[in-house]
Amino acid sequence: MRKLVLGILSVCFAVCAAAVAQSGSNQNAFTPDQIKWGPPPPFVAPGAQLAVIEGNPMASSGDFTIRLKMPNGYKIAPHWHPKRENVTVISGSFKVGMGDKFDQTKMTTFPAGSFAYLDPDMHHYAMASGETIVQVHGMSPLQFNYVNPADDPSKR
Repeated sequence: MRKLVLGILSVCFAVCAAAVAQSGSNQNAFTPDQIKWGPPPPFVAPGAQLAVIEGNPMASSGDFTIRLKMPNGYKIAPHWHPKRENVTVISGSFKVGMGDKFDQTKMTTFPAGSFAYLDPDMHHYAMASGETIVQVHGMSPLQFNYVNPADDPSKR
């Protein structure tokens, strides 16, 4: 009986995977090589790459999921978001600190597989340790509010 159930589940998974692969532009499942990377929006410092996995992070409402690929040492200045931010570290290590000033001595390192969420208005900053990919999901619109307006790359 157990082998029969496992066999049926395997067939169902294969059929679902084939259907997803044939769905074309309405893709709702991805393997890492299918993720399309591009430049980040202007409010994120250049040097990283961004992929929109699901939804539209700039829409007025709705769910979104993005991935941010950062080179070693890439920094995100102190900022906050008006909506909850949910972050999963996919690869590398992501260092996060809390507060209004970037201070590497006060950062916690989150290795691949880690998850964290930050409630609205929590001031925080981050840095990649090694090439790092994080996945962020939440409710649109995604908005960065830099503690120091001079840190906003879109204002330079």
